Amino acid sequence: MNRTSAARVTGALLLATGVVTALSVPAFGAPAAPVGGTGSDTESYPAELLQAVERDLGLNADQARVRLASDLKSSEIAEQAKASLGDAFGGAWIEQSTGRLTVAVTKPGLSVTGADTKVVANSLTKLNGTKSVLDLMNAPESIASWRVDEKSNSVVIEVNKNTRDAAAEQFIATAKSLNPAVAVEEVTENAKPLYDLRGGDAIYMSGGGRCSLGFSVSGGYVTAGHCGTTGTSVSGFNRVAQGTFAGSSFPGNDYAWVRTNSNWTPRPWVNRYNGTNVTVRGSQAAAVGASICRSGSTTGWRCGTVQAHNQSVRYPQGTVSGLTRTNACAEPGDSGGSWVAGTGFGQAQGVTSGGSGNCSSGGTTYYQPVNEILSAYGLRLTVG
Repeated sequence: MNRTSAARVTGALLLATGVVTALSVPAFGAPAAPVGGTGSDTESYPAELLQAVERDLGLNADQARVRLASDLKSSEIAEQAKASLGDAFGGAWIEQSTGRLTVAVTKPGLSVTGADTKVVANSLTKLNGTKSVLDLMNAPESIASWRVDEKSNSVVIEVNKNTRDAAAEQFIATAKSLNPAVAVEEVTENAKPLYDLRGGDAIYMSGGGRCSLGFSVSGGYVTAGHCGTTGTSVSGFNRVAQGTFAGSSFPGNDYAWVRTNSNWTPRPWVNRYNGTNVTVRGSQAAAVGASICRSGSTTGWRCGTVQAHNQSVRYPQGTVSGLTRTNACAEPGDSGGSWVAGTGFGQAQGVTSGGSGNCSSGGTTYYQPVNEILSAYGLRLTVG
């Protein structure tokens, strides 16, 4: 069905691809990563950065500013030392107990203004060369990682103690033959990829079809109920396994929540599809007539106004009650996506259910209020 004929379709349609769709539309590619920055002096550090440093390093606000300024200065000195010392440079690090910078050198008698020095056997160039050779080798799964450790003046290989095998021993032996400065550390698990959960991003159901992520909650996220039944497996925007539907209600309601695996981290973000995110601060419901915007994996970021609360809509599968009506457009694949309103669009409103029309001719779209979903499953919204 083309867009012209689709515009003539009357009645409400669910907006999940592969599930009662009116249009065949391509999925968006992987969304852009969040962007941000930090200040270059003690007066321009973002509040979020200072709060994180205070929380995670156990510092007060003044200590955090001093620490950040000191770290910046030490980094500048380290880069200058690397450039001036050449092959005599063995690395640099900040001593956590004192906050002072130490510069490693391979020749006695060298000094660096603003830093302590330590004589070591291997230049950083030599250590990086050893590590580069390891990068070309086929490491077995029992090898977790390898790195240049400037403080110990070595190349450290991490091996999983639970799966350490003959292949790991061969890899380690080869590495040590390249450079005696290779050290081995045992770990209990291998690293795994970590991805962010963000409202509006695409999700893919194991049985077929694409929807959109609603809002992050503790342990996962909420989306539309018609996107999947309880137990349905789902993958993220990058097609990496994400989790399973832990609860789903449709018709009657149109909500669900997905319990995600440990590869995915709930974030208080909604994708604006322009390289930026909205940060969710709460879930205060918007009044009729209020401006509102939605995010979805087919049509991106679209806005309109709230037209009515508590509307019942008759879908082909049955009636869904308690929906909010808007004049913002949406299309198949946008189902389950985020609706936000309020100052800075920081108040979560609901997840896309269905509608009529499209984003070429305009239309009516309904969402399931998020507070009802949170209450139904006892979930806690992830907020910034």
